[in-house]
Amino acid sequence: MATKDKVLQVIYSGIDAVNQVSAKEARLNKEPETALMGEAGKLDSLGLVNLIVAIEQKLEEEFDVTVNLADGQAMSLKDNPFATVSTLADYIAGILEQRKP
Repeated sequence: MATKDKVLQVIYSGIDAVNQVSAKEARLNKEPETALMGEAGKLDSLGLVNLIVAIEQKLEEEFDVTVNLADGQAMSLKDNPFATVSTLADYIAGILEQRKP
């Protein structure tokens, strides 16, 4: 099972990739409570897309799976999986758990 800690490390790697091309004031902290979207979030729509792509690439490298994080399933959930780093980690861990043989 992909632990939440392993998934958090993947997300932090994605944050590193996005922070390298972001303005200093738009850089994300690598903490579970970091807001990604909404009033407290620092990402605009393009920044969120860049983060999602970076995380999908890191997931493929780390777990050898192809994941589409911004599919209809994510958008239909009651609670936004992209609200914080922690909610995104829970969402990804759930996807990986469903794909276990």
